[in-house]
Amino acid sequence: MTEILTWIKKKYPHLEAVIKWNQPMFTDHGTYIIGFSIAKNHIAIAPEQAGISQFTEDVEKAGYTHTKELFRIKWKQNIDYALLAKIIEFNIIDKADYPKFWR
Repeated sequence: MTEILTWIKKKYPHLEAVIKWNQPMFTDHGTYIIGFSIAKNHIAIAPEQAGISQFTEDVEKAGYTHTKELFRIKWKQNIDYALLAKIIEFNIIDKADYPKFWR
Protein backbone atom coordinates (compact mmCIF):
# COMPACT_ATOMS: atom_id res chain seq x y z
CA MET A 1 0.00 0.00 0.00
CA THR A 2 2.80 2.39 0.88
CA GLU A 3 4.41 1.72 -2.49
CA ILE A 4 1.20 2.65 -4.34
CA LEU A 5 0.59 5.80 -2.31
CA THR A 6 4.20 6.94 -2.75
CA TRP A 7 4.03 6.28 -6.50
CA ILE A 8 0.85 8.38 -6.82
CA LYS A 9 2.31 11.25 -4.80
CA LYS A 10 5.43 11.32 -7.01
CA LYS A 11 3.58 10.95 -10.32
CA TYR A 12 0.75 13.36 -9.47
CA PRO A 13 2.21 15.90 -7.02
CA HIS A 14 -0.74 18.26 -7.52
CA LEU A 15 -3.14 15.73 -5.99
CA GLU A 16 -3.79 16.19 -2.29
CA ALA A 17 -3.30 13.10 -0.13
CA VAL A 18 -5.98 12.99 2.58
CA ILE A 19 -7.42 10.54 5.08
CA LYS A 20 -11.21 10.42 5.16
CA TRP A 21 -13.36 7.70 6.68
CA ASN A 22 -10.07 6.16 7.93
CA GLN A 23 -8.93 5.55 4.34
CA PRO A 24 -6.17 7.16 2.30
CA MET A 25 -7.39 8.94 -0.79
CA PHE A 26 -6.37 11.59 -3.26
CA THR A 27 -8.34 14.66 -4.23
CA ASP A 28 -7.99 17.36 -6.85
CA HIS A 29 -9.46 20.84 -6.17
CA GLY A 30 -11.56 19.28 -3.41
CA THR A 31 -13.07 16.50 -5.52
CA TYR A 32 -12.42 12.81 -4.99
CA ILE A 33 -10.09 11.13 -7.49
CA ILE A 34 -9.21 7.72 -5.99
CA GLY A 35 -9.22 5.97 -2.62
CA PHE A 36 -7.81 2.84 -1.04
CA SER A 37 -8.53 0.41 1.75
CA ILE A 38 -6.73 -2.61 3.09
CA ALA A 39 -8.41 -5.97 3.62
CA LYS A 40 -7.06 -9.29 4.80
CA ASN A 41 -6.47 -10.64 1.29
CA HIS A 42 -6.27 -7.55 -0.90
CA ILE A 43 -6.06 -3.82 -1.42
CA ALA A 44 -9.31 -2.27 -2.60
CA ILE A 45 -8.97 0.60 -5.05
CA ALA A 46 -12.02 2.81 -5.48
CA PRO A 47 -12.10 5.16 -8.48
CA GLU A 48 -15.90 5.55 -8.25
CA GLN A 49 -18.32 3.83 -10.61
CA ALA A 50 -17.33 5.96 -13.61
CA GLY A 51 -13.70 4.87 -13.26
CA ILE A 52 -14.65 1.21 -13.04
CA SER A 53 -17.12 1.28 -15.92
CA GLN A 54 -14.61 3.09 -18.16
CA PHE A 55 -11.88 0.49 -17.50
CA THR A 56 -13.76 -2.75 -16.71
CA GLU A 57 -12.10 -4.66 -19.53
CA ASP A 58 -8.61 -3.50 -18.49
CA VAL A 59 -9.29 -4.36 -14.84
CA GLU A 60 -10.38 -7.86 -15.83
CA LYS A 61 -7.40 -8.32 -18.19
CA ALA A 62 -5.10 -7.43 -15.28
CA GLY A 63 -6.68 -10.30 -13.34
CA TYR A 64 -8.39 -8.13 -10.73
CA THR A 65 -11.89 -8.72 -9.41
CA HIS A 66 -14.25 -5.75 -9.21
CA THR A 67 -17.62 -4.42 -8.19
CA LYS A 68 -19.40 -1.35 -9.58
CA GLU A 69 -17.34 0.95 -7.33
CA LEU A 70 -13.94 -0.72 -6.75
CA PHE A 71 -11.43 -3.31 -7.83
CA ARG A 72 -9.21 -5.55 -5.74
CA ILE A 73 -5.53 -6.35 -6.03
CA LYS A 74 -4.64 -9.44 -4.04
CA TRP A 75 -1.44 -9.22 -2.03
CA LYS A 76 0.35 -11.70 -4.31
CA GLN A 77 -0.71 -10.00 -7.56
CA ASN A 78 1.45 -7.51 -9.42
CA ILE A 79 0.32 -3.90 -9.43
CA ASP A 80 -0.56 -2.67 -12.91
CA TYR A 81 0.72 0.90 -12.59
CA ALA A 82 -0.15 1.71 -16.21
CA LEU A 83 -3.79 0.84 -15.49
CA LEU A 84 -3.73 2.80 -12.25
CA ALA A 85 -2.36 5.82 -14.15
CA LYS A 86 -5.08 5.57 -16.82
CA ILE A 87 -7.79 5.49 -14.15
CA ILE A 88 -6.35 8.40 -12.18
CA GLU A 89 -5.84 10.51 -15.31
CA PHE A 90 -9.38 9.72 -16.48
CA ASN A 91 -10.80 10.92 -13.14
CA ILE A 92 -8.63 14.06 -13.12
CA ILE A 93 -9.86 15.03 -16.60
CA ASP A 94 -13.46 13.85 -16.13
CA LYS A 95 -13.82 15.78 -12.86
CA ALA A 96 -11.79 18.86 -13.85
CA ASP A 97 -14.80 21.18 -13.50
CA TYR A 98 -16.72 19.06 -11.02
CA PRO A 99 -17.54 21.07 -7.88
CA LYS A 100 -18.62 18.29 -5.49
CA PHE A 101 -16.61 15.63 -3.66
CA TRP A 102 -18.43 12.55 -5.05
CA ARG A 103 -20.04 12.06 -8.45
